[in-house]
Amino acid sequence: MYQPPHFREDDLAVQHALIKAHPLGLLVTFGSAGLEANPIPFVLDASASPLGTLKAHLSRANPQWRNFEPDQEALVVFQGPEAYITPSWYAAKREHGKVVPTWNYAIVQARGHLTIRDDPDWLRQQIGAMTDMQEASRPEPWAVSDAPAPFVAAQLKGIVGIEVEITRIEGKWKVSQNRAEADRLGVSAGLRLSDDESHRMADLIDGQGARRRE
Repeated sequence: MYQPPHFREDDLAVQHALIKAHPLGLLVTFGSAGLEANPIPFVLDASASPLGTLKAHLSRANPQWRNFEPDQEALVVFQGPEAYITPSWYAAKREHGKVVPTWNYAIVQARGHLTIRDDPDWLRQQIGAMTDMQEASRPEPWAVSDAPAPFVAAQLKGIVGIEVEITRIEGKWKVSQNRAEADRLGVSAGLRLSDDESHRMADLIDGQGARRRE
């Protein structure tokens, strides 16, 4: 990933927080059919290895778990908030007009070798952890145990577990760090007049500004 120094995010806790907030990762592998990519929700086990371990499952009918090359690294891409940035929000536009549009985003790329986990107990634990994570904020959380045990057992036969022990991880937070403070404030204010996704980008811009002032 192209990484200008001012956009690089090396704090593992910050990288992990994005993965947990945006667990739908794009799994990219190389195999006999070339590159394959599928969006899959992951559970991050931060304590399982130094950089964390990603756990998920694929449909047994999905050929990706059979066709990947074990000696090649898998790539998992997690996309955080993103937003188009209009030059109209920059103070610099009013000063000299030498501004252009851009796109802000936060992203994490994790790499590691893919391991298949075709074990009912492992799968039950994985889907339980994923479900609990997503249901925790609901007033009446649904649990895997709410479904009949024979039904759950039958469903488990249709999936295959995968695990990626992260050996390399990169974060890129392109959130207007390269702009003057007046421009950053203008971008944040403009984004807050837009939708919820834009609000999250504004939060990242303000957060980066606070970190720079510390």
